[in-house]
Amino acid sequence: MTLKEGSPSPPTPLPRKRGEGSQSEIANRVSSFQRALLGAYTVGYERAARPLLFRSSAGEAHEQMLRWLARMDNLTGAALLAAMRRATTVDQPAQVGGVVLPSPLMLAAGFVKGVGFDTEAEAQNYANSRDLIPGWRAMPALVGPVEFGSFTRWPRVGNSGVVLWRDPATQSTQNRVGLRNPGVRAAALFLGARRDQLPPVWGINLAPSPGISDDRVLCAELLESLDLLLDAGLTPSWFTLNLSCPNTEDDPGARQTGQQAETLTTALARRLDSAGIPLWVKLGPALGDAQYRVLLNVGTLTGVRAIVATNTLGQPTPDDPNVIAGVGGGSIRPHALAAVRLLAEERARLGSTVDLVGCGGALDGASTRAFLDAGASAVQYWSALVYRGPLAAAVLAAEAAGV
Repeated sequence: MTLKEGSPSPPTPLPRKRGEGSQSEIANRVSSFQRALLGAYTVGYERAARPLLFRSSAGEAHEQMLRWLARMDNLTGAALLAAMRRATTVDQPAQVGGVVLPSPLMLAAGFVKGVGFDTEAEAQNYANSRDLIPGWRAMPALVGPVEFGSFTRWPRVGNSGVVLWRDPATQSTQNRVGLRNPGVRAAALFLGARRDQLPPVWGINLAPSPGISDDRVLCAELLESLDLLLDAGLTPSWFTLNLSCPNTEDDPGARQTGQQAETLTTALARRLDSAGIPLWVKLGPALGDAQYRVLLNVGTLTGVRAIVATNTLGQPTPDDPNVIAGVGGGSIRPHALAAVRLLAEERARLGSTVDLVGCGGALDGASTRAFLDAGASAVQYWSALVYRGPLAAAVLAAEAAGV
């Protein structure tokens, strides 16, 4: 499979060790104006904006952000956000999983995924008249690469009640949104009608429907999802198969078996190979060492181009010890880093070419570099948007480069 061009700049692999020349070169390219702008932004967000936002609950603040994104999902709003990104970010192209990213930092799935519904008819009616996926244009303009989703074959209304929490002491988040999304058919309808306005580099995250134990049924649903999206004329830079969804009351840890991964990735990789789109896989944290090794081996054999490690970690919620929700941010970093290191060691032992994408607790330059030093070629973030603000990608990139 040929490398998919996602940037007009010549691809430059990101160094995986500290102190290499590329970091200092990037730091030198950041102008004094950009340094001053990022410095003022950081102080303003952490001392003024964040305390104000944190007066609202995590759920209320998230809903406010989605409403704001819907208002910015127009040409004028996107142009303004793109100007903010250009003023604060120096791109550092990286080759990851068959894609040339303009930056090794990308927004993880779970933020730009849309509204939840009970039925496909409701979702399609909404898609015909309103912004079904808030942030579809605004977030890529502001932060660069974004992974849309997770989308499931059928719409999901998600969990009710309180579904989001913050833990400022550890800079962590926790969620039990429950894979709320409009379903693939409505997402394909909405995004397909706007395919000429989609970003040059973006991904789609697909999740198997929770509660289904038959891998053949899951495989059929996922292939149908791919067909709906591809038939709508959508050509994302990559697709990610999300094998870990800890906030759906399912058991994603035990279900991440080599047999299931082989069944699903073989079929999806074959279908996507004909479309020239690479397949990535997202795994959960705290799996057994042998389980990670098996999954990497399966991915290598079936044509997976990258593994995202990791999703959130299922833990009891602050409100009810009997309810499990996915923890992200600072609390999960040790688990995510351990997974990346183990996968990198197994990759070297096998001579595998599968790339690794770190995810879980990238909140500053040091933690971002830690993933890269552990063997990741790129890093996904989510909680950083909460604790570092809307320009988190620019801040993390600058700090990681030593600016």
